[in-house]
Amino acid sequence: MDDLDQKEPRYVISIAARMVGVRTHTLRYYEKVGIVGPSRSRGNIRLYSESDIAQLRRVKTLMDDLGVNLAGVEVIMRMMQRMLELQSQVQELEDEMEGIREDGT
Repeated sequence: MDDLDQKEPRYVISIAARMVGVRTHTLRYYEKVGIVGPSRSRGNIRLYSESDIAQLRRVKTLMDDLGVNLAGVEVIMRMMQRMLELQSQVQELEDEMEGIREDGT
């Protein structure tokens, strides 16, 4: 599945909750505190993507299996996002360096 498919809104809240193993009010609360931000349909119905589901599963694992509280989950999620951004920057720099090497040879 490519990146666009991962981000395409697909699942209404009841289905998403069942997939993750939580209640719908939990998903609403996670949205309220900024853990996840599902898309909305024209009728204002929450629609969760595969990417949203994966993130919610990570949250559930952190809380249920590792005992992390919601504040800790927020910190971990921010750190994970920052790591992805930094990895992307490193890749860009490596690509740039490779281009310079190729031009120099």
